[in-house]
Amino acid sequence: MIIVIDGLNQHEFKDILDEMFKLRARVFGDRLGWEVNIQDGRERDHFDDLHPAHVVSLNDEGEVVGCMRLLQTTGPHMLADVFNSILDGEPPIRSAQVWEATRFCVDTKKLGRGRGKNSVSYVTSEVMIGSFEYAMDAGVRDAVAVIDPVMNRVLQRSGNAPYDYVGTAKPMGKVVAMAALMDCSEERIASIRNYADIDHDVFLSDQQARALFDKSRITEARPANKDHKPLSELETYFVEQMAAARTEDERQAVLNLIECLSDKFTPEQKTALIQTPRAFAHEA
Repeated sequence: MIIVIDGLNQHEFKDILDEMFKLRARVFGDRLGWEVNIQDGRERDHFDDLHPAHVVSLNDEGEVVGCMRLLQTTGPHMLADVFNSILDGEPPIRSAQVWEATRFCVDTKKLGRGRGKNSVSYVTSEVMIGSFEYAMDAGVRDAVAVIDPVMNRVLQRSGNAPYDYVGTAKPMGKVVAMAALMDCSEERIASIRNYADIDHDVFLSDQQARALFDKSRITEARPANKDHKPLSELETYFVEQMAAARTEDERQAVLNLIECLSDKFTPEQKTALIQTPRAFAHEA
């Protein structure tokens, strides 16, 4: 399922973005060997600071398994500022109705082969559907994407073939890069849906995405409670207070109180309450 994280809601999903940057590091740095900026196991660049829209796929366990970045072409973007040699001296695309799609990747270790729901093919189509539908709703008519020949074949096989190309393909380090144009249209979306057999709404609400992602944190929190003992009355109180918190200030106030009463908890309990309060709220 898809959550779109942009300049309006990114403050609510910093943890999902963090997992997305880790996925990008594993794919672009470790698997593909691209020369990208990786720090502390996370891949990001200065274009991520321009408040792009990140289209993120979460699996049924709430894990980040795919993503794509959408950026307006009216300002800095990769085709204009990084891959401009593809343009053969022509001016870069500048239009409020054309967005750039970059940093597409999927988690091949968590996803299988074939065409099923938890496959690379399915998540690829899901991210594409989410990206095109989101862009179309924003009034965008076309997307330009810097891709390599392998990705070009993937798009052609999956009902998502580019309708044209900008400039000419150029060697870029270990790969050949080309700029593909794809229309943001009902016809293209229908073609991808038909290929992937996806007929449902792929989007999660912010609340649904929050709950689903926190589901993955419950599993990570379990080692702190290996014996599965019931929560104490004090722990239950903090769980209830954290669940009722609606703002970051309210959440911080609960954390401050936990810190003040730290002598009431074992180190394991304290770590669980502070690091994974949402997970405990769902456990309760």
